[in-house]
Amino acid sequence: MSAGWFTTFTNCRYVLNGELVSDHLVISDELGTILKREGYIGGECVDLEDTIIAPGFLELQTNGVNGFHFTQFDDEASYEKKLESTAKYYIQEGVTGWWATVPTVGEAVFKKILPSLSPREYPSAATLLGAHAEGPYLSPSKNGAHNESLFTLPSTSPSSLYGPSLSTSVKLITLAPDLPNSSSLIRSLNSTGIVVSLGHSPANYIDGLVALKAGATALTHTLNAMAPLQSRDPGLAGLLGLPHTSLSIDQPASPYFSLIPDGLHMHPSTLSLLHRSNPRKSILITDSIELAGLPDGTYPGHAQIPREQTKRGTRATIAGTETLVGGCISLQEGVRNLMAWSGCDIAEAVATVTENVAAMMGIDGVGGRGVLKEGRRADLCVLSEEGVVLQTWIAGNKVWDKEEAEGDADQKE
Repeated sequence: MSAGWFTTFTNCRYVLNGELVSDHLVISDELGTILKREGYIGGECVDLEDTIIAPGFLELQTNGVNGFHFTQFDDEASYEKKLESTAKYYIQEGVTGWWATVPTVGEAVFKKILPSLSPREYPSAATLLGAHAEGPYLSPSKNGAHNESLFTLPSTSPSSLYGPSLSTSVKLITLAPDLPNSSSLIRSLNSTGIVVSLGHSPANYIDGLVALKAGATALTHTLNAMAPLQSRDPGLAGLLGLPHTSLSIDQPASPYFSLIPDGLHMHPSTLSLLHRSNPRKSILITDSIELAGLPDGTYPGHAQIPREQTKRGTRATIAGTETLVGGCISLQEGVRNLMAWSGCDIAEAVATVTENVAAMMGIDGVGGRGVLKEGRRADLCVLSEEGVVLQTWIAGNKVWDKEEAEGDADQKE
């Protein structure tokens, strides 16, 4: 390969299989992929001064950020501009790919929004990987901040509910396994390649087991809008006690499980306990809303939340209530919180927002992302020992640098 077509990162460690590897990493500038580590002469050499390379972070559940909620649709052109702005915003947080969560809205709103959430790349910014439909196949008794009057039963056809974009935009659906005929719906969604996660449900352990056998593979924001974990009635969270790999058709593997690491949705000790049950299937999510990145204050609602919302620090609630609307921290803050609360090292924490997410969503193979192996997309972030994002690289090109960004900010002042 000719000089200048590839970049070698030296004096660094990188995250692979939830562990830190002390070695150099080679990426192709031309192809935007990760290369074999040996056999190259010349090219650019980047000394990372003993920092850490991780796959670019993956936002599995975000309802919006920086003033934009994904239900706020006026027209295709303005919506696309907001999506691109979001993609550019994310790179400063080390995020190189995200699924836009559309919570429970009316059928007409789903059909209006979903066509605009088909997967696509943005220049020098994070990739939109599709949509996560969180509803409306949810249980009224565990509605959380969702409008239960819009919930529906699994007997309603997904294609009639979400429209033609079900096959192009929707990559993940959260549903409640206690609803009648939920297993049939899970099997139907699986047959089209859609990942099914269980949530917003009072379902018991047996309900969950049946859902896993039908093809569900994850839990959504575990223990939030879900039956509690109890000694004799473990609920959906009890599924984490299953073997890590399937032993038979009657005993499926334990599911992936997402956790909101903001200290508000779940006590740090509870989060640590769940994470430790299976670090390779633990996934951190922000469950962010449009108030993330905005100053404290009272803000208007939208298609999901018709009432005003109040933000105080990282806490966002429906105004006048204690109902949490969603999260207001970044993924990198979540990674640092997990390290502090569980005592895990940075590689294990980073896997919860990279390798584990990519494995759950089936995008970690050759040509995919989320893992630093040969043939995968060279979407990277460079981290300090403490988990602070220092640089973000998209398809082999550096698109954001913390030191440079801070220097530009100082000059503007």
